[in-house]
Amino acid sequence: MNEAIQKEIPPGKLVRVTFLPEGRTVEFEFGAMPWDRHGKPMSFLDVAENFGILLDHACGGSCACTTCHLWIKEGAEGLSDAEDDELDKLDMAADQQLNSRLGCQAVITRPGNYVVEIPSWNRNYVSEGKPLALAEPK
Repeated sequence: MNEAIQKEIPPGKLVRVTFLPEGRTVEFEFGAMPWDRHGKPMSFLDVAENFGILLDHACGGSCACTTCHLWIKEGAEGLSDAEDDELDKLDMAADQQLNSRLGCQAVITRPGNYVVEIPSWNRNYVSEGKPLALAEPK
């Protein structure tokens, strides 16, 4: 990720995301993070990709699977609402909870603190490379 994004974040524009169980926290300026073509722009998958955090996403972030399923522990009020496609996929996710979201679809809509947990059964620490990136939206 571009180091310039990480320094001197204006007050009121700070986004802080902690990924559990790693406990890895990343910070960036709201609206200034480049889109890595994985999931929706400013989604947790997008954040993970920009900061080198492994969040499995077999479908490339196109809401066609549940491998990026995570639990929102803090900050749900600052996220986009789940759309029908995401809710349909979540119905197939293992261990669905009230705070379940797909990392590719849960978009950060405002500055703030966010804590998400990648379920233990969903952590793939052995990866054979990145999936194909999504095309630029038209």
